[in-house]
Amino acid sequence: MTTATAGKGLEGITAGDTAICAVDQTSLIYRGYEIADLAENATFEEVAYLLLEGEKPDAKQLSFFKDELIANRALDPVTINFLKEAGPMIREGSAVPMDVLRTAVSLLANLDNESQEISREANMRKAKRLLAKIPTIIGHMQNVIDGKDIIAPDTGGDANLSHAANLLYLMTGERPSDEVAHVIDVSLILYAEHDFNASTFASRVIAATLSDMHGAVTGAIAALKGPLHGGANEAAMEMLKEIDAFVSAGKGSVDDFMHKAFEEKRKLMGFGHRVYKNGDHRAGILHKLGRNIAEKKGKDAVKWFDLGEKVQKIMLDEKNIFPNVDFPCGMTYFVMGIPVPQYTPIFVASRMSGWAAHIMEQHENNRLIRPVANYTGPKLRKWNG
Repeated sequence: MTTATAGKGLEGITAGDTAICAVDQTSLIYRGYEIADLAENATFEEVAYLLLEGEKPDAKQLSFFKDELIANRALDPVTINFLKEAGPMIREGSAVPMDVLRTAVSLLANLDNESQEISREANMRKAKRLLAKIPTIIGHMQNVIDGKDIIAPDTGGDANLSHAANLLYLMTGERPSDEVAHVIDVSLILYAEHDFNASTFASRVIAATLSDMHGAVTGAIAALKGPLHGGANEAAMEMLKEIDAFVSAGKGSVDDFMHKAFEEKRKLMGFGHRVYKNGDHRAGILHKLGRNIAEKKGKDAVKWFDLGEKVQKIMLDEKNIFPNVDFPCGMTYFVMGIPVPQYTPIFVASRMSGWAAHIMEQHENNRLIRPVANYTGPKLRKWNG
């Protein structure tokens, strides 16, 4: 019988070394660069290159990297047909977009001639292909959900658009304004990496068995789906919609809703963080950008940020709990017209860069991840006793 050495959920345990990201109470750093610096001065493509390659790209390297992503955006007919067939599953509720995205990535593995290779060179090529294709999967899936023709099936979008802007174009058929594209771009930067979070750790556990890139990413997507991880941005927005309906129906005030939730010990999504106890460095950055978008759209958009700020104040004043990045993300994407069920898939479009970096790092310095459990079951007994 073993003795427990860790709290539930491995809280407080350092599970390994990484050169990719550092997370602590005062900073979030991607390969030596602080997140506020990156959000203000870099593009998502630059950050993705940094995470994958380890260094900031020069102009020539960035141009080549962008060209590689653009060249790999388009999906094969098999995957497009699957997305079309998944439409009824989503409408009937037996699948949600994260399920469809997970299956599409798994399908891509069967169509990739290098799927079984785990060398750094093969992994890098696969990482770029997945990074390029995941926004296309999301866009085409949304077209199917909306009952519209798939946008740019032959090219995977508009080669003149950035990674972030092309994602929105594929989803809506409209090329976003520079400001809207910038907000999505920053959100992708903020979500790109976060050391040994649940989905990244899941991907490393899979990679540590010497399984392949696609398999590890498929597992990571499954982990990210949960409302205690990536799905929190969707859950946070649904909570705000619930509060708005509660107040609009005359059932009480925002304070009334929150106090009722406290009494019921309801988990309020978008608040608190396993690592950040004094506030998530990313939340304020995205909140400011999202509110600016809302103010330009008018009072119907601003009301969501007004409501959100009331909720934040109550949580801070009465529970001393800060919002995490998922809370402003929900409001920001909502006022931009992005369907709520696609919030977490967009998270995947960002985090793919971090996952791939971790999978490659695990493969290159590998040891099987195999902890032991503290047994709490019955004492030894005899079957025929």
